[in-house]
Amino acid sequence: MKHLFSLEGKVALVTGGSRGIGMMIARGLLEYGAKVYISSRKAAVCEEACRTLSAYGECVSLPADLSRLDEIARVTQELALREPCLHVLVNNAGVTWGAKVGEMPEKGWDKVMDTNLKGLFFLTQALLPQLEAAGTAEDPARIINIGSVDGIQVSMFDALAYGASKAGLHHMTQTLANRLARRHITANVIAPGGFETDMMAPMLNTIGDQIVAGVPLGRMGRADDIAGVAVMLASRAGAYITGAIIPVDGGVLVR
Repeated sequence: MKHLFSLEGKVALVTGGSRGIGMMIARGLLEYGAKVYISSRKAAVCEEACRTLSAYGECVSLPADLSRLDEIARVTQELALREPCLHVLVNNAGVTWGAKVGEMPEKGWDKVMDTNLKGLFFLTQALLPQLEAAGTAEDPARIINIGSVDGIQVSMFDALAYGASKAGLHHMTQTLANRLARRHITANVIAPGGFETDMMAPMLNTIGDQIVAGVPLGRMGRADDIAGVAVMLASRAGAYITGAIIPVDGGVLVR
């Protein structure tokens, strides 16, 4: 049982891994022994994050704009040249767009959907051969999609497209879990609540006390809160879990 959470010998890709929740998860996977590739849109930022994360294990920068199909194809090819197998895919890359219902522009809607849903699906599709090569009946390959409590409940913020994209992601993940189980690949969702990230910073700066007051456990999420669940799902501890939507929200959904 003492090796239940070990990731030694495993290869992982974390999208949106240069900051926020993605970087928190990447660090956790590294600390438990995985070799981790991180991807984000800005190459310089991705490289800097990789240098920071390399203090915890073997980390490789693989920058790309994963809302674009040509960039997905390029990254998939680059990864395939380096790694014949991919044990863990963490789809974390995401964006939001704040606007009231009557003011939501098409470009904002498309940006959110292209990144949070369309790009995520086609990256997963492109990486299926490497995931299949890694998975076995006893130790499946893992798809870990980062959803949101805003895909389960109505958000307090004006982020209609974001919530809709995450709700779609949750359903898509359960469909993937059903379709890919016989191919020795699991698919699960981590649905975070409030964490101290760049995306949350504007809200925390203005109504941070109100946000924390709405969390039954009385605080924002920390890096180890989200990394711990990701490590569990990626390791032997999570080998028999698929199709789950796991809130990591301090009790927001049951307040």
